Amino acid sequence: MQNIIDILSPMVKEVELDDSNSPSYVKISPNELLPVCDQLHQHDELFFDMLSCVTGIDNGEEEGTMEVIYNLYSIPNEKSLMLKVILDRNKGNEAMPSIPSVAHIWKAAEWHEREIYDLFGIEFTNHPDLRRILMPADWEGHPLRKDYKNMERYRGMSVEYDRDEDATTTE
Repeated sequence: MQNIIDILSPMVKEVELDDSNSPSYVKISPNELLPVCDQLHQHDELFFDMLSCVTGIDNGEEEGTMEVIYNLYSIPNEKSLMLKVILDRNKGNEAMPSIPSVAHIWKAAEWHEREIYDLFGIEFTNHPDLRRILMPADWEGHPLRKDYKNMERYRGMSVEYDRDEDATTTE
């Protein structure tokens, strides 16, 4: 793990590494994302050639942050690494949080980033096709945000949500 820190140190303001988890993770700022990902992908000693997953997390209004987690794997080196990027959460009518797209580095990011955009509202700048992927194009809100309010009507239809654990369904 030390070689990753040594390689990333010149481009990252402060390398925060947590190797108590498996896989280890490095926390970086949003503006460090592209140079770090380029280096992790292109550096001969690292060569993280596979983006396994990108995950969005809403830490809630109290904490005021959201996260984007990148799970990387180096097939030839058999090493895993997570990148954790923390974003300020928007309040009220502020613009949604945004982060650069890494789809030009790892093609698999295109679908993952669209899913995060759709469900959390995090925008990925320079994404080749950023649009909803799971929800209808005219859906209001982002369902995995903690402040999401269920719609009462959609296209003139009543939308019912039964969240009562003791609810039973009759046919």
